[in-house]
Amino acid sequence: MVLKEQLKDIIPGRVLCLLSNRFDVIGNVAVLSLPHELKKYRYTIANSIISSRHNIRTVLNKISRVHGSNRTAHYEILAGSDTVTVHKEFGFAYRLDVRTVFFNPRLAGERNRVTAQILPGERVLVPFCGVGPYVIPAAARGAVLVAVEQNPEACRWLRENVVLNGIEDRVTLLAGDAFDTSLLPPGKFDRAIIPTPYRMDAIFDVITALVKSGGMIHFYTFCNPDQSDARGDVFASRGFDLLVKRRCGNIAPGINRWVYDLVKRDYP
Repeated sequence: MVLKEQLKDIIPGRVLCLLSNRFDVIGNVAVLSLPHELKKYRYTIANSIISSRHNIRTVLNKISRVHGSNRTAHYEILAGSDTVTVHKEFGFAYRLDVRTVFFNPRLAGERNRVTAQILPGERVLVPFCGVGPYVIPAAARGAVLVAVEQNPEACRWLRENVVLNGIEDRVTLLAGDAFDTSLLPPGKFDRAIIPTPYRMDAIFDVITALVKSGGMIHFYTFCNPDQSDARGDVFASRGFDLLVKRRCGNIAPGINRWVYDLVKRDYP
């Protein structure tokens, strides 16, 4: 039964219409983003989720957008107490604290699409790696990973997750700023996966300079649909062949997340 249907006799229709039936589930934690009009009903909504979804133990309400260099948001606990969970995705497990790291479960299919392209023996760079949802499946396919992350909490969980998934011998974690290339070991990479945070597109030039000619780049960015084709044209003019451009989510009205799969040519 969908959430609105469960609550139709409890919450007035004039505000129930503002409730989305869709919410994120990270492990056994449900994450809502309730509008102000539903504030007085927030505990009722949380209890309804707990009672109908027996796999969920904690319900959070996201009360701020993702912000800061650690890419975290503020949450209000509506039900339960423990925000540490294990999220499973395509056969891999990720232990994390929802309050202290960035993790988007809606990108599971996209992460699988990209990491399924990786070949054994590739040398892969992943800046902004978080708790490892690109790193771990890539390493499991036989790649050698260099992962960069600034958030100390995300680094902590990634160290645990590489052990949890049995691929610690193929991952080097560098704790620091992805823009600081002095952190990186020498040599170029066969592939870079760049899950770029909002308004940090300057990372493109930093990372792509580290990819060898003929190498692959999976670059994530944010723009409106009218701008998306123009960005692809810019990449082409700068020495990259565009293989795939696809929308994979949105962060605000009219602003979508896009991914560009690019092959690096020699610069003219």
